[in-house]
Amino acid sequence: MGEGRWRRVAGAGWRSIAVWAVSTVTMLVLAGILPDFQLQSASGDSATRIAVTAALGAGAFGILSALVWPLLVRALLLVPALVLGLAVFALNGGLLLLALDLVPDGRGEANPETAVVVAAVMSAVASATGGALAVRDDDAYRRRLYRLADRRRRRHGPGAGPSTPGTVFLQLDGVGHDVLRDAVNQDLMPTVGAWIGAGTHRLTPWRTDWSSQTGASQLGILHGSNHDVPAFRWYEKDTREIQVSNRPSSAAELQRRAIERTGDGGLLTLDGASRGNLFSGGAGQVALVLSVAARRGKENRSRAGYFAYFRDPANAVRTALSFVAETGREIGQSTRARLTRQRPRVGRGGLYPFIRAFATVVERDVVVAAVIGDMLAGRSSVYADLVAYDEVAHHSGPGSRDAEKVLARLDRSLALIAKVAEHAPRPYRIVVLSDHGQSPGETFRARYGLGLQDLVRAGCGLPVPRRAGRTHSGAEARAAVRAALRRPVEEGREKHRPSSRRSEPIVLASGNLGLVSFPDVPHRMSKEEIDARHPALLTTLANHPGIGFLLVRSEEHGAVVLGARGAEIPLAALDDEPGPLADFGPHAADAVRRTDSFPHTADIMVNSWYDPAEGEVLAFEEQIGSHGGLGGAQGHPFLLAPEVFSPPVAEGTELVGAEQVHRVLRRWLREGYGPQVPLVPLDESRREPSADASFTAATVIPQDESA
Repeated sequence: MGEGRWRRVAGAGWRSIAVWAVSTVTMLVLAGILPDFQLQSASGDSATRIAVTAALGAGAFGILSALVWPLLVRALLLVPALVLGLAVFALNGGLLLLALDLVPDGRGEANPETAVVVAAVMSAVASATGGALAVRDDDAYRRRLYRLADRRRRRHGPGAGPSTPGTVFLQLDGVGHDVLRDAVNQDLMPTVGAWIGAGTHRLTPWRTDWSSQTGASQLGILHGSNHDVPAFRWYEKDTREIQVSNRPSSAAELQRRAIERTGDGGLLTLDGASRGNLFSGGAGQVALVLSVAARRGKENRSRAGYFAYFRDPANAVRTALSFVAETGREIGQSTRARLTRQRPRVGRGGLYPFIRAFATVVERDVVVAAVIGDMLAGRSSVYADLVAYDEVAHHSGPGSRDAEKVLARLDRSLALIAKVAEHAPRPYRIVVLSDHGQSPGETFRARYGLGLQDLVRAGCGLPVPRRAGRTHSGAEARAAVRAALRRPVEEGREKHRPSSRRSEPIVLASGNLGLVSFPDVPHRMSKEEIDARHPALLTTLANHPGIGFLLVRSEEHGAVVLGARGAEIPLAALDDEPGPLADFGPHAADAVRRTDSFPHTADIMVNSWYDPAEGEVLAFEEQIGSHGGLGGAQGHPFLLAPEVFSPPVAEGTELVGAEQVHRVLRRWLREGYGPQVPLVPLDESRREPSADASFTAATVIPQDESA
């Protein structure tokens, strides 16, 4: 018997035990509230004996229902419908009386009328429990897909779907190339391993820009431009606002700028769907897309996916059970990490267990259900983001057991989507990719006892608070929670208006990348201006052991990179003399040069220390798995695509930057069904996406057997 068969047998056994347990409890409750239903002898029994009697009675009733009921129904097929409706209840009650007679010592007793009521309630509860557990079974779901596909073929006729293949892009947020390789080698992701091992898919690493985070990468992938996105969050002096990639208003503005720069709507403009992303990609069908969530009123369809998914009771029950299980799992894992004094470690209390459960269960279930609906509806292109791994790795570490278990569950989602492709009305090619990786390491604050903001204030001669403010972590999942619950999302929108006196610096963190801006100076400050105002600041930062290098603008040499012991190298000379960038790889200079050209680059760009031997960085946020700057695995995501597509780059060359990934994906779409991603005028690209109708095609989605 193969492993898959053993797994199916174990799953069926587990479900049977669960239904038996729920039926036993139901029988105990009914015995307590119905006077004519007894589970004990006349002289009374102990609680244990009563429980055993209930278990035996529930088990006997379940077995009789499974064995005898199908025969009774077949025998009653010729009975008129009205008579059959009445007979069903009587026969069900008769089965319960028979089950009670089978209980030893005759402890179970009920009059016929009560037996009918008890049998009806127990059957309903057992059916609901079995149904909630059955939707977690891949085989049951596959049979449902057969029925859906057959129903669609009967409705539209054979060959109703397009003959050209569609493409599904699945983004595994935060999964680095090496992490995926290790997961395949450890058999944590058998679906991906089978694709690579069989030679049907090609795995290619690619390199991010300096800003190795979802905002920059996904904007470049979906819209072809991530120009002027220096970090996850940054201060813009012309508007005096802080832009945050996962804030709906910021996401909408970044998308608008990208469309204006490129002149077209994005990767998904033709019959495309965008699911769970920061940006729409020009798709006409959107759900859980943050750039759309900024809109107010009925035209905002970004949350339609939640309502469409949860209106099915089976989905609600299944996801609720998994949500509770995941919350308990996180509490147990964080407690174990605290008791074993695991290092590095960050706080995982408060609302985080619920935020993690939302990212790893609710967001995953809704997004995968949306993709399934899109495929069964025959859409040409779909792009979906699954943030589960990124969220867990931030707090548990990118190589932790917690994160590995999430990878295994994500692989099951990929397997499920691959099965759906077998029943879709058109052939589908599945592309899996990531937007960045994650680099491990303890936090800057944990190692040195103060945060980057404290260090900047000290270098400016300002007082340093004894307790620093709480930093943002789990930002992507938190934003999704706020959007789903319709909570205000603009409360963090800040405007900094300089006063007559010199204002304090604004210090922002994006993983191990820090940005320091002086809001009272309308232009990007030069090194000379910073030295004149705060003579010790740049020296304090550059010589700190937790800082790798700084980027500032010099009046004499243009942009320069500063390092420890007075190192100061113009950007133009970095190729010949890498200096502070030596440990960050041969392409670090190009990434820094590109960011230096952005209009909203901060006065001081700070990249943390990096250990090339261990691959560790020091996050300026409270994360032990981080991304956002240069250093290690965070800058090396992957692209896994079918071999039928042309190679992403020529042999011997690298795939560099999210904008180049966009060009590759666009080329693959043309290879699949011709050049169908037209240039869209700006007014047309801002059209309202239509409401989501694809969820009705797939209403249940098995995912996590362990939850």
